[in-house]
Amino acid sequence: MITVVVWGLFGPEPRWTYALLNAVAVLIIACVCALGLATPMSIMVATGRGATSGILFRDAEAIDALRTIDTLIVDKTGTLTIGKPAFHSVVAAPGTGFTEVQVLRLTASLDQGSEYPLAEAFVAEASRRGLPLSKAEEFESGTGIGNRGRVDGKRIALGNTALMQELGVDVAALRSAAEERRARGSSVVFVAIGGRAAGLVAAAEPVKESTPEAIEQLHRAGIRIVMGTGDGLTTAQAVAKQLGIDEVHGEVRPQDKVDLVASLQSKGHRLAMAGDGINDAPALARANVGLAMGTGTDVAKNSGHLTLVKGDLRGIARARQLSQATVANMKQNLALALIYNTLGVPIAAGVLHPAFGVLLSPMFAAPAMSLSSVSVVFNALRLRKS
Repeated sequence: MITVVVWGLFGPEPRWTYALLNAVAVLIIACVCALGLATPMSIMVATGRGATSGILFRDAEAIDALRTIDTLIVDKTGTLTIGKPAFHSVVAAPGTGFTEVQVLRLTASLDQGSEYPLAEAFVAEASRRGLPLSKAEEFESGTGIGNRGRVDGKRIALGNTALMQELGVDVAALRSAAEERRARGSSVVFVAIGGRAAGLVAAAEPVKESTPEAIEQLHRAGIRIVMGTGDGLTTAQAVAKQLGIDEVHGEVRPQDKVDLVASLQSKGHRLAMAGDGINDAPALARANVGLAMGTGTDVAKNSGHLTLVKGDLRGIARARQLSQATVANMKQNLALALIYNTLGVPIAAGVLHPAFGVLLSPMFAAPAMSLSSVSVVFNALRLRKS
């Protein structure tokens, strides 16, 4: 409107023709196509680039938030480790009358109804030994602490120290054997039969080959790493020492992981949470960025903000770099669009005409406007090589 009025009242003849042509040129140049493409193009290209690297972003917010994290909370089983533990040993509590074979058979019988990775190791070992398994009744899973049920008419409870304390079972006679195995990095499950400690079973779980390199990459990026696991503290510390993890929390329940996330957030930390199990889902949802392992449960993947398809923690460092590159690319696109309009609109309005006799024809304004959109698109496509 300003262009029409100024040219119509003060321009040279034919003033209203100039007014109309210059106004049309301004409208074309001022088109917000480039501005509208700036952010979506970067997001679209980054999402595709992430997918080719095994990183699935749930939304644009996840891409933006990941670059700001300074602390990563990780689960152990299935996240730092391969998630397929192998049977290590079984110990019968002295003076109880139970043998190691009985402890293993009753443990495997109850664990037939469990989806926990340790359970699979115990069932597989019982099968390898040819032990006859009984049907479990009244099975009850306590997420993050263990399982309970009835086998051959006996009340069986399998779990960590927290479950034993909850049931009032004294495991003092087994503590030394448990600590010895935990110190070697094995996960220990106490076995209570009829309300008494009957023994323990242990499984060793190898660390993923990619985990040490992933931890090193994250430390170089300035990210502090905290482990929160349902395993015993000694086991967790053994794994943490091996990998150089900064802080360790053992025997944590799902709610404890949520509380840990909330506590660190209250101190001003920007958190990412990496996990693969049902018990990790609440913490994944509460964290600033939830990182689900693609090898984990569907609940975890649905709760996370992004999924690492192969469950490789090195993907976190790659995803963070992609996040930083994407936001930088958005800013470049916005700058291209705004600089174009800032320079183009006054020229289209005719500010150069009094001094240089230069006017921008609408025929040239149209390809110039298209060129600005093309420049944004090509700049966004550079993310394919990020």
